[in-house]
Amino acid sequence: MKRGVSEKGSFLIELMIVVAVVAFLAMLAVPNLSRFFNRAKRTEAYVNLSSLYAAQKAYWAEHGCYSAGLWGENGIGWKPEGYSGGGKTEKFYYTYGFPGQEGRNHFTGKLETGAVELNKGFAGGKKFLAIAVGDINHDGKPDIIAVNENNDIVILQDAIG
Repeated sequence: MKRGVSEKGSFLIELMIVVAVVAFLAMLAVPNLSRFFNRAKRTEAYVNLSSLYAAQKAYWAEHGCYSAGLWGENGIGWKPEGYSGGGKTEKFYYTYGFPGQEGRNHFTGKLETGAVELNKGFAGGKKFLAIAVGDINHDGKPDIIAVNENNDIVILQDAIG
């Protein structure tokens, strides 16, 4: 039996409705997927800040003070896993540390968020505040997370929402 013209047209309408429904569902899913990936990136910051805290505590036990030097002479001996000079080729996303020199006081991740955002960080004496900063949404508003000498990890600026 041959299909009539109206049957072919109704098939096209049904197909268009299916495409519209799939597009609508994708529109709902993409922001949630993006938020999921951003939270995963933030988890990296939590892990690295916890590691940085442990290194600061070990340095404190040996020297009786905290240091803003993460690597090199008088440094605490900490750098992110796989650090290779900073920038887009890194395996980590956030920039970590304190104001100062790349590779010594801070390490720039693949998001290449500027070290100027680390200006709230400090170390010395009996206190420190180490910063992790990353513009994970690429909207100019970085996610800023910090850890202090009490291992309190605090979100200073929430870029995920």
